[in-house]
Order: sequence, then C-alpha cells, then structure tokens
Amino acid sequence: MRTYRTIDADGHVTEPPDLWQQYTDPTFRGRAPRFVTDADGTERVLVEDTERVFPASSGGFGGATSFGQKPSGYLSGRKGGFDPHARIPDMDTDGIDAAFLFPSMALQFLGFVKDPSLAAAICRAYNRWLADYCAAYPDRLFGVAMLPMQSIDVAVQEARFAAVELGMRAGFLRPNPCHGRTIYDPAYDPVWAEAQELDFAIGLHEGTGVGVPSLGFDRFEGAAARHTVTHTFEMMAACAGLIMTGVCERFPKLRFGFLESGGGWVAPWLDRMDRHVKGPMNDTGLRSLPSEYFQRQCWISFEPVEGCLRALADYIGPEKVLWATDYPHLDGFPGAPRLIRSLGMSNETERRVLAEGAIRFYNLGDPAAVLAPAG
Repeated sequence: MRTYRTIDADGHVTEPPDLWQQYTDPTFRGRAPRFVTDADGTERVLVEDTERVFPASSGGFGGATSFGQKPSGYLSGRKGGFDPHARIPDMDTDGIDAAFLFPSMALQFLGFVKDPSLAAAICRAYNRWLADYCAAYPDRLFGVAMLPMQSIDVAVQEARFAAVELGMRAGFLRPNPCHGRTIYDPAYDPVWAEAQELDFAIGLHEGTGVGVPSLGFDRFEGAAARHTVTHTFEMMAACAGLIMTGVCERFPKLRFGFLESGGGWVAPWLDRMDRHVKGPMNDTGLRSLPSEYFQRQCWISFEPVEGCLRALADYIGPEKVLWATDYPHLDGFPGAPRLIRSLGMSNETERRVLAEGAIRFYNLGDPAAVLAPAG
C-alpha cells in the first residue's frame, strides 16, 4: 500500500482543444464545445457555435510556461496540464505524492449550456478523458468528476457513472446558483443521497463569473477585485447554505470540500453561524451547531501563502485542512509544500496538514495506514 506525505487537493488539467470532438458521444458531437483560433490569433471556445467564453489564453489556463508570466497562448502552457507523463516530473520537483484534478476551460463554459442532455454529454466526455489521463499513474493522479448542474437526474447519473465505472472518489459542482437553483436547494437532495450512498465526496469549486451568477461580480470592473471577492463570497454562501439549511443534517455521511476560495474566512464564519443558531434569531431547526456539522463532514482548502493557516490548523484541526497548488494555472503556487513548511507549524501539525486532510476527504484509506510517518 502506498503511503502519502504530500497531497495536492486541488490541481488542474488543461483540456486538449480536441477533447470534446474526440470523446463526446457522436449524437452530441456537432454541438460540443469547439476551440477555435481567429485570423488575428485570438483563441475562443464556442459552445453550440456561439461565442460564450473569454479568449482562452486570457484565462491563465496554461497560457505560459511558468507561473506569473503573461499569457501567450493556450497551447503554450505547461505540458503537464495536458500530459500526465510531463506532470509527474513537476510533481516530483515539489515532492508531491498525489494530486486531485479539476478542469480549466470547462469550469467556465459549462454554466452556459441550457440543454441538460448536452451538458450531460459534455461532462461524460470530459470525465472519460480525465480517467484516461489519470490511468497512467493511478496511485498519484486522481480525477474529480465534473457533474452537470442543469438537471438533477443527469447529475445523479454522472455521479454514479464516475464512481462505479471510472472509479473516481469525488465529483465537483460550482457553488453558484445555476438554472434557478442554489446549491442548497432541496431539489439537490437526490444528488446528495446518491453521493452519500456511493461514498463519493463533493467538492465545491468556484470559477470566474461566467455563465452563472457570482456574488459581488457586479460591484467591480477589474479582474483582481472580482477574483478576490467572488470566489470567497460564493464559497461562504455555499458553506452557510449547506450547513444552515440542513443539508449536512439530512445527509450525515456526505463529505463537502470548499475549494479555491482561501481558507482564512472559515473560523469567524463558523463562529458567526454558531452565534446565530444559539441566539434568538435561530429559525434553522438544526439539532447541532454549524461548527459541529463542519467538524463531522466538511473540509476547507487554504492557499499555501495564507499566513493564518498555522493558527487555523490548530483552531479547526489539521485533519480538516486541504491545500492546493492550482497547477498549472498562472496564479498557482510553485513550491507549495515549501511555502506551507515555512509557516512554522509543529512537525506533527505540518505532517497532517500536508496529507491527512486530503486522505480523509477523498477517502484514500485509513489515515493510520496511508499517512506516511514523520521523519
């Protein structure tokens, strides 16, 4: 049995431009997303032959060969985003034993799709490709399935397919409202029931404010301000909604991870929710405090540069902490494990932060067996 010292809980792939033309069911292939390059070099993604998405190279999705460079074209990005054999040496450089993988382009455009059947076909194609990407290194690369939010029925079907047929341990949804439903709408109960039955973790992963509403997006014009606000606000709302409307209470074995939105907000947010459940405004009907539901079945992802990680690992427990490289995106964190080690945590806390949270959330096995010993 492999043991793990360092696990990236939220890495990314960069989807090959021909992915959906190759992997989509032929019935839907003519309507599948297409990557096109205009005469002036502008790269775009077309969804149902309509331009719906920003130029692909401007999204930071592999648009340069190293972190922080100006985007220079989608295909010029780090090869490991497209090719698992190129990814492993990059992981080895940082001492990363395993990575859980999310999409790049598809995070942005899936919300535009109106037809549930087409959305299901897009997700099925992506998940099949992702399974093939991970198959070369099955104890190091783990795909997180993309679930369509356009229909509850197709989301249930894709979760079952990903877990049973592809062997995936988790799926993800955007935290944003989609097609008139919030992520904590009771309509999602069949999805939660299926995920709980399958022991299939659910990651909430924000993208950019494209195709679905994003809290605060309308308040700012600049990309930096929008990215700062919307990612965190949407995740805070999803966390409060899933806990305070009783989703966690109704599905006590379901695991939720709150990803790519920073982690520093989680302690005061749990305190605030607890205060309202204890106080005279409480109309939730919850039988436990929000912080107790969080401890039972929720995880939070920190960015490696967050100085508060050290304090909050002690506050919420290191086994509740996830962290991410965001590889190969331009705003990612090269040397992420080194950055975490520089925070000055105790050896035991550091050891558990670097791997135990991901082992527990993604159910890689008994932590006592698969968490590498200290030293």
